[in-house]
Amino acid sequence: MAERKPGSAEADRAYLWRLHRILALYVAGVLGFLALMTWAEHQGLSRHWIGPIFLFLTVMVYAGIGVYGRTTDPEDYYVAGRRIPPMYNGMATAADWMSAASFISLSGALYLQGFSGTPGQAGGLAYLLGWTGGFCLVAMLIAPHLRAMGLYTIPDFFHVRFGGRWPRVIAALAAVLCSFTYVVAQIYGVGLIASRLTGVQFEIGIMLGLGGVLLCSFLGGMRAITWTQVAQYVVLLLAFMIPVSWLAYKQLGNPLAPLVYGAQISKIADLEAQLLDSPAEHQVVQAYLQRAKDFEARLQDVEAALEREREKGRERIRALRAQNADVGLIVSASRELAALPRDAASARERWTREMRENYERARPLGGLPPHSQAYAGDPHGTPEEQRDYELTRRNFLALMFCLMVGTAGLPHLLTRYYTSPTVSAARASVGWSLFFIALLYLSAPALAVLVKFEVMQNLVGSSFEALPTWMAQWARVDSSLLSVEDVNGDGLIQFGEIRLGADLIMLATPELGGLPYVVSGLVAAGGLAAALSTADGLLLTISNALVRDLYFQDTRRQASPEQRVILTKFTLLAVALSAAFVAALKPSEILPMVSASFSLAASAFVPVMVLGIFWRGTTRQGAVAGMLGGLAITVYYMLSHVPAMQVLPRWLLADGLWFGIQPISAGVFGVPCGLLVTLVVSWITRPAPPLPRIRSEM
Repeated sequence: MAERKPGSAEADRAYLWRLHRILALYVAGVLGFLALMTWAEHQGLSRHWIGPIFLFLTVMVYAGIGVYGRTTDPEDYYVAGRRIPPMYNGMATAADWMSAASFISLSGALYLQGFSGTPGQAGGLAYLLGWTGGFCLVAMLIAPHLRAMGLYTIPDFFHVRFGGRWPRVIAALAAVLCSFTYVVAQIYGVGLIASRLTGVQFEIGIMLGLGGVLLCSFLGGMRAITWTQVAQYVVLLLAFMIPVSWLAYKQLGNPLAPLVYGAQISKIADLEAQLLDSPAEHQVVQAYLQRAKDFEARLQDVEAALEREREKGRERIRALRAQNADVGLIVSASRELAALPRDAASARERWTREMRENYERARPLGGLPPHSQAYAGDPHGTPEEQRDYELTRRNFLALMFCLMVGTAGLPHLLTRYYTSPTVSAARASVGWSLFFIALLYLSAPALAVLVKFEVMQNLVGSSFEALPTWMAQWARVDSSLLSVEDVNGDGLIQFGEIRLGADLIMLATPELGGLPYVVSGLVAAGGLAAALSTADGLLLTISNALVRDLYFQDTRRQASPEQRVILTKFTLLAVALSAAFVAALKPSEILPMVSASFSLAASAFVPVMVLGIFWRGTTRQGAVAGMLGGLAITVYYMLSHVPAMQVLPRWLLADGLWFGIQPISAGVFGVPCGLLVTLVVSWITRPAPPLPRIRSEM
């Protein structure tokens, strides 16, 4: 994308029209490429080539923009020269915002959790309402004030507003913490998509996708990232709208999914009632219940149960060898024996997890709540139903609050408004951001409903022998994404036998709807664009915090602006490789990791930032105490519920769930704590008023 310094109104209009022409040519090129690939597939091009072509070309386009936009100028590298027009800044912000969580996992959350969710997991609407409300907070409270100060990073605000060393240091460390958690989720999504497109291992897929991220953010900083995100938004918009429009047309005869999908909600309710009365589904429930009880029995004496399982495995291998069975069967039995837990502690952890999973799947509808219910439970039912209702509602509101407030505190998002030419342009950028995000967010609930109807209507009841090939392919990528097993032995697929991960729903929609494989490649490219666009901004935020706000915070370290930029680039490279290593460990699903980062950002930044903008009485000591207090309570509550932390003494950890709130919504405790601590400490440490002058009369 071409750039220029702002000048006269006529020159600015000419520059804007030039950008419009470039964008129009790019969109035409993308559509032409899709038409060409569709024709090639029709002519016999193998899908084994389609996936790598989509991966290679999309990454090369983004890398090309990065190379074209390379710079060592600090103003360009950190804030894109503060000359991004509002519409394009809105598109870039939308792409930055539409991360792997929004593109890949949001529809999955709505599919699995329904609108309101369960006592243990808030529904998908909490994400839509929370994130949309967060942008309203950004527009009204944050963005204009930050842009008016003409800074580079969020820690810069804390330094300028409060002075001293520690506000900036703490803000920088908090920015690194919440951004690193966020970027791990994006790189996990990159690996997931790249491995599906190319068929390579998950870890290799991470490195393939990461190349595009590094070339863009490493060479061009915010300047290259901005124009790359504009290009990525076009791809992810097409990738999201084509499948959902096709499903709506296929099922309802109208491609405008957000307007017509409501008709399928009542049909899903009828299908859910049929499944609840189905004898075959009851058999599935009983099979999973028996499995859960078997695991529960093993946990009564873990060591003895583990030895029995090992002996069973050895006995099976001996029997197969005595029968001169097929070598493949013997190898499979040996692998099952080797896959048993190494010791009693590992066995206890695995069997406890599997017991809980089987108990969950032993519930009606495979453990999924009715899609359109207001909340789980019944406010007028039994005590247990009343409890479930209250917990579901409480977690829904808590998560919505954390996402809303966290949006107003995410460093990589707020930095985007530093790139606007003026304060009014920053406000306009927020408006454009909401518009471009709404194009996808209004379709996400529709996609979840249409996919669930497709599964219930067409997949359930089909034969295991006629299992679609895409299901087996996705199961090979990661069994947690998709598993289907004939637990009741009737040879037919039941709803309770299908386990779809939240990260799969969007990626598998084209194949589920019977679209050409080219559309699957486009969807994967859209998911890759969503993950890469967010990862770019996050990596730049982390490297800026480490270099600008921590390393060079010490005035004794002298370096030219160009040298600082170069050091930032290599720091970005190191952070990217570290995040890739953590993502390769598959620590969690995308959405929980992203949700946790919102709680961290909300607790660390928002109370102090809002008070610092609107209350002159906020002191440096209050800011430091507020950030530390809010962040500490949030991190403590999250870590108290991490399984790896359970080895610590119980008195060091939180005693169960506070008010039934799940750990990903820990910000609901951290934000009030940070606000209260900031107010109290600021009031205590406020400077004393000057003494009145006393005039004496002689």
